[in-house]
Amino acid sequence: MKLAELRKLSIRKQFKIHFRLRNGMECVISENGIAQVPALKGIPDFNLEEELASASEFLLEPAAVPDKKVDKKNLPTPRPVTRAELAGMSSIAPGSGTASDHEDE
Repeated sequence: MKLAELRKLSIRKQFKIHFRLRNGMECVISENGIAQVPALKGIPDFNLEEELASASEFLLEPAAVPDKKVDKKNLPTPRPVTRAELAGMSSIAPGSGTASDHEDE
């Protein structure tokens, strides 16, 4: 599982995907596919691809629902998933690996 696959999954499913780095910080991939480390204050001394390779647990957080008519009690809650579950989700994502999947066109 690569960072690019998680970025695509977060966009398609409108999730924020959280995972812990080995140094204790957390990486959040937004529903826009942007990977961020909120606690980072300078140039990182790590590689996110390598950190992702060592991550075993993830948290899927549904993106904010803009509809104000939605009952706040029925909002989807964040849920923990394993690497295997997340890999399964990314492999069955619609259009994954197709020839029309070009980011710079």
